[in-house]
Amino acid sequence: MAPTDPTTSPSDGLSLDRLWRRGLDRYPDTAARYRYLAVAVFVTIVLYYELYVAGGVAPLMLAHFKMSFIYYVNILVVSNLVGAFGSLAAGIADRWGRANLVTYGLLATGVLAILTPAAPNKATFAVFAVLSGLVEGMCLVATPALVRDFSPQIGRASAMGFWTLGPVIGSLVVSFVANRTLPHFDESWSSQYYIVGVVGLVAFAVALVGLRELRPGLRDQVMVSMADRALVEARAETAEREADLRNPWRQMLRLNILAPALGVSVFLLIYYTAVAFFTIYLTSNFGLTTAKANGVNSWYWAMNAISLVIVGVVSDRLRVRKPFMVGGTILAVVMTYVFLTRTTHPHTSASTLIWIISLLAVGLGVAYTPWMAAFTETVERRNPALTATGLAVWGWILRIVVCVAYFTLPYVVGAMDTLTRAPEVLAAAKKVPPGTPPPPALLQELGKIKKAAADAPHQWQHWWWVCIAAEVAFVFLMLPLAGRWSPKAARADAEAHEREVARLTGSAE
Repeated sequence: MAPTDPTTSPSDGLSLDRLWRRGLDRYPDTAARYRYLAVAVFVTIVLYYELYVAGGVAPLMLAHFKMSFIYYVNILVVSNLVGAFGSLAAGIADRWGRANLVTYGLLATGVLAILTPAAPNKATFAVFAVLSGLVEGMCLVATPALVRDFSPQIGRASAMGFWTLGPVIGSLVVSFVANRTLPHFDESWSSQYYIVGVVGLVAFAVALVGLRELRPGLRDQVMVSMADRALVEARAETAEREADLRNPWRQMLRLNILAPALGVSVFLLIYYTAVAFFTIYLTSNFGLTTAKANGVNSWYWAMNAISLVIVGVVSDRLRVRKPFMVGGTILAVVMTYVFLTRTTHPHTSASTLIWIISLLAVGLGVAYTPWMAAFTETVERRNPALTATGLAVWGWILRIVVCVAYFTLPYVVGAMDTLTRAPEVLAAAKKVPPGTPPPPALLQELGKIKKAAADAPHQWQHWWWVCIAAEVAFVFLMLPLAGRWSPKAARADAEAHEREVARLTGSAE
């Protein structure tokens, strides 16, 4: 028996059955649809806040655990590898739904965040980080699937722009909270985990009560606009019976899905570098404090968030995606190059860095939101009943690319392992009594740090060139996506669809 539509039974809001059975029998009206989308976006923000909190306090955490830069990077590698297969596992959301996967994922990550400061050693910390990566990999699939379900194609880019605020605002919150609270907690990295853990449990409570999803018959159809609502509801029973769920991976492993998924994954190399390493990079290369580096990072994430939403609205208005991807990529390439040139100028001011990374963030946002919309529309064209499977393919490729990138980065920027030990070595040097020769081992370490400080900027430039090459590759790999280049042709397609829906609706009546 199909579950009751919660929108028609508000008195059942706290029933235990409803806390597990979350399906809607009817497509919600605009107000309810926005409410479900808002909850999906909110929980996505919190999930990414939990995942990215380590990047905001990495220098302090490495010092606490006496963890090398390479050890920290290897944690990220394993976390992303496990997360990749978590993304594949989340393909079951096409059969079993999305909402419970997200809700109880929030519970798991909230508890893990609160337990992390109690980790007695770096190995235990690594286990907590890998488990969080597993949950993130699953939610990377389930949350955009929910947003797709509640957003017709006309309006999809706007909805995906808000979904993409999840990782971006999650990163912004990490930087903002660290910048404002670390000085009040004596630069204690554990404070950030306690804060994010409490926020995660609050989000779990919100999702437990407020997160819902469409029943399979409704979500297994392509919905171009809200005008299709009556037709989609009328076809729900038939769509549920006729949904082709056989060989789901074989159906999704096609060029127009694989190539764009790979393209956007390499395009986001600089984004994931920012998530994990911008704080370390800014503190070691430009001499900023951890709190100040997070203040600079806040501008990057804020500008990225604003551009994601604005370009989504404009893309829906013009009904095209690919021109925005090209324009955003051009801006991203130019600003990544400018960023690269400043690497060998350690006295670059914080305000200059803010301008550079803000424009870089805008370029990434202009390209990414239309890509998300176009990718889900391409998956729908293949089989709308396998949306989560298509997103699982993307999630797997993305995490594998990030895994390979994080594994490679320490070999490209080898000096960072030495520089992350610099605070400990310099503290030891300060303890040497005046007039006393420093121990030979300490002098050797100081020599290594001096050499690493000279080598690191040039090594980082090599990595930024890799990011530029990846951004250029994206333009070619996104070409197989569905969608028009011309706004005029896109409007003609929409008008033809509206006439067809009116004809079918009239025939049904």
